[in-house]
Amino acid sequence: MNNSQKIFDIKGKTIVLTGSAGRVGSRFAHTLSNAGANVILVDKETKKNTKLESEINKKYKTKAIAQNININDSQEVEKLVEFVLKKYKKIDVLINNAHIVPRNHPKRDAPFEKFPVELWDKTISDNLRGIFLCSQKMGEVMVKRKKGVIVNISSIYGIIGPDQRIYGKSRLNSPAYYSATKGAMVNLTKYLASYWGPNNIRVNTLTLGGIYDKNLHSGKEFVKNYSKKTMLGRMSNKKDYDGAILFLVSEASSYMTGSNLIIDGGWTAW
Repeated sequence: MNNSQKIFDIKGKTIVLTGSAGRVGSRFAHTLSNAGANVILVDKETKKNTKLESEINKKYKTKAIAQNININDSQEVEKLVEFVLKKYKKIDVLINNAHIVPRNHPKRDAPFEKFPVELWDKTISDNLRGIFLCSQKMGEVMVKRKKGVIVNISSIYGIIGPDQRIYGKSRLNSPAYYSATKGAMVNLTKYLASYWGPNNIRVNTLTLGGIYDKNLHSGKEFVKNYSKKTMLGRMSNKKDYDGAILFLVSEASSYMTGSNLIIDGGWTAW
């Protein structure tokens, strides 16, 4: 193995991935497993997550384990940490990817002036509490080892405001809580990087642009409008983030912490 290969080597690393059954999470799970990591698949979508576990273990020479839990429950997170330590004796990487978007809620599309406070409270709690609990409990383990990596998965709408003009009646524009929680993740990254820097724990954000989904983005008009706003003239594909996630969890990014790696086709650059 030459040096360029060695710095990206994650064989045998124990990686806890939340939101593993989702569109982005499942891609990360395959990418990391293919690179040799043992991935703990954390999601409350039991059926999808268990299926993902089976797919990965048939395809790669690694051991993925599904943990079908609710990361907003502190006791379940504590049990998750106990399980991982019993199985692998360590936690090398935590990827905070889980994020809830209640697309079927009847008031989900309510204008901001009429947006129900109970839905605001629920989404803010659901989308930040799990990140807090996982970072707290797994960060504590990393502190004892004086080593670890945390990657928080955010969105371009965590650093800029959404262009409401491109959505029309597509129902693809996210409400205010999305920007609020994704923005919070970016700054929590900086806080944790500063707090845990002396313990050799690196914390970074990976900010994603819009990812094309043939089922979700059936309306050609939205895709056309979105693509016009990127320098590369298209929405991203899930594979566009493979290199970024491997970079952030490996020694290739050994001197990087408190940073936000933005992969968005140039959306935020002009």
